[in-house]
This record gives sequence, structure tokens and C-alpha cells, in this order.
Amino acid sequence: MSAFDPSTYLPDDLLDRIRERAPQYDRDNTFPQQDLDELRDAGYLSILVPTERGGAGLGLAEAAILQQRLATAAPATALAINMHLVWTGVAKVFSDRGVPGLEFVQDGAVAGEVFAFGISEGGNDLVLFGSDTDAVPTADGGYAFTGTKIFTSLAPVWTRLGLHGLDTTSEDAPKLVFAFVERSDAVVTSDDWDTLGMRGTQSRTTRLDGAVADAAHVVRRIDAGPSPDPIVFGIFSVFEILLASVYTGIARRALELAVQTAQARRSKRTGTSYSQDPDIRWRVADMGLAYDALPVQIAALARDVDECADHGARWFTLLSGLKHRAVMMAKHVVDQAMLVAGGGSYFSANELSRLYRDVLAGAFHPSDPESAHSTAATAWLGPIES
Repeated sequence: MSAFDPSTYLPDDLLDRIRERAPQYDRDNTFPQQDLDELRDAGYLSILVPTERGGAGLGLAEAAILQQRLATAAPATALAINMHLVWTGVAKVFSDRGVPGLEFVQDGAVAGEVFAFGISEGGNDLVLFGSDTDAVPTADGGYAFTGTKIFTSLAPVWTRLGLHGLDTTSEDAPKLVFAFVERSDAVVTSDDWDTLGMRGTQSRTTRLDGAVADAAHVVRRIDAGPSPDPIVFGIFSVFEILLASVYTGIARRALELAVQTAQARRSKRTGTSYSQDPDIRWRVADMGLAYDALPVQIAALARDVDECADHGARWFTLLSGLKHRAVMMAKHVVDQAMLVAGGGSYFSANELSRLYRDVLAGAFHPSDPESAHSTAATAWLGPIES
């Protein structure tokens, strides 16, 4: 089997154009429309769709490599595209395990549709296991959703929003309902995304007022609370692995910039480049040692998802731990890169300055540090005694 070549799906010239545009989208606080258009034209939106349905037929392991590569050019673009790839990744998890119901996501991605991720809700620390959004059954088997979703990336451009809500009125209630709605007058997107970093994602607040998902686009209806259902595993596994990939890509770029700067700067005191300074060499080595651990961890877990490996209850510790380690590593690497680069990196026009702001967003995605540690503590020590 020939080695996977990321440049087949993300050519160098495309990556260069995306990198060149990134500062402007960040400065203007606008969505990277040209990036999306070029990525769509290159077939990137359907990389996880099987070839028999018109996609590239890649696995999650290959998509993770591509997202690391994309994040080196434009972290906000990579994070926005992540949310679309989560749904196509969940569709792949379903199809790989013989679970029907998300073929329309695969076909839509091939046709150029953009799928957004509408799970996060303010104050809902249950995340996938509960929802403050009301899901009311309709007469034809669909559901009407009323509630508020936050951090809805791709807000200006999505064509379908994948979301969940709680059905409290049916005879077997409560049930969590996962479904997809289209844009309509019942979906209002606020223009409220003015953040420190990751500005291009345009992850705005979305208010639903009876937004209807027809029966064909109601994907799962499951008990509230922790669940082994494929929808929960699919979302959690793909989401955490692709998030880890984006932040690992940020770390890679920061390391590259630190190396370039250390080689280019010269010391007045010694007359040699900073790459010969023992303290700078230690910092760069420290960055490299931290970074090197993550790509192989991402590859191993992504491969396990692709190959339907069974880690049982340990899946959640492994996945939340991966995302947590990737974000903490990336923050550390960017911090060190700023010090290697010196005071020039503090100016907003410097790429490292943008990476410094972008990497801070990682702590706010599920699983947050508290959740990751709680999951790991339960795995090793058992649940807290009541």
C-alpha cells in the first residue's frame, strides 16, 4: 500500500493561499469564505465519505493528519471545517458499524452542503448526555426544536445544523433526540462573535423557535444520560480526535516559526545566531519533545476508531485525555515559541501573536480540563462514593 500523501488533498499552493488570507480574516473578524470555497472545490468536505458514495474514502486517521496540516496555515479555518467533518466522521462511524441513518450527510457533503454542530448550550455541562433545548414531536414523525445553542461554528454558511434536544412530552420521555434542521425563519443567528482568538470560525449563538427536523432527518432518539449509543460514541470520538489535531497543528506551526526565528536572529553579544544559544536550544528542544508525543497518539486512537477497536468504558478516558493533552501541549509550545521569537512576537501583525490567541480557545471545548480529570479519576479510582 502506498503511503498517504496529505498534499494530494491539501496541495501546497492551496495551503499557501489559505495561510496568506488568515491574518485578514482574523483582523476583520469575518468568516473565511474563500478558504471554504477552495476547500469545497478540492473535495475536502467529503474526505471522510466512502468512495462508493462519491467521497475520497479516507479514514479518521488520514483526516486527522490533514486537519493538523490545515491548522498550520489557518487555525480558525481548520477549527470551523472540523465541525463539518465531525458529522461526516460520525456518518463514517455509523456506516463502518452497519448503523443506518446518516447517509444523507454523506450525500450532502459530496454535493457541497455544509453541516454545522449545534450541541453546545450555555450552562449545560451534561453536553451530549442532556439538553436544555425542547424537542417536541410533530404529527409526521419529525421534531420541532426550541432553545439556544452557543459556539455554532460556520454560522454564516451552514446548510444543515446537526443538534440535539430533550423530548419531555412523549409517553416514554425523557428522550434525547438528535436531528438535523435546515435554515428557516425559525432559526436566528446572532452576530455576536467578537472574541480574543479563533475569530474566523464565526461560532455565533443560534436561537431556535420551533425549528423543524422532518422524520427523515431525525437520526437517533435515546435515553438521557451516559449512553453507549453509536451517536454518542461517534460524536465524542470524532470531535475529540479532530480537536486534538487542530491544536497539534497549531503547535507544529509555532515550533516551525520558533526554529526559523532562532536561525535568523543574531546576537550582538556573541555574533552568532540564536540557534547557537544554549538557552534557546533548550527551549526549542523542550517544544519538540512535547510536540512529538501528540501526532502518534492521535494516529493510534484515530486508527482504533477506523478499525472498530473495542476499548469499552476506557474510550472516554482515552479520548478526553487525548484532547486535553493536545491543548495543554499546544499552549506550552506557543508560550515557548513567543519567548524564542522575542518581543517582536508581541505585535498583533506577528503570526505567533495570532497563534497565541487562537490556542487559548482549546480549553473551552469539551472535554474541558475539569471534565477530563474527572473522567480519568473515575477510570482509575472508581466513582465518588455517595
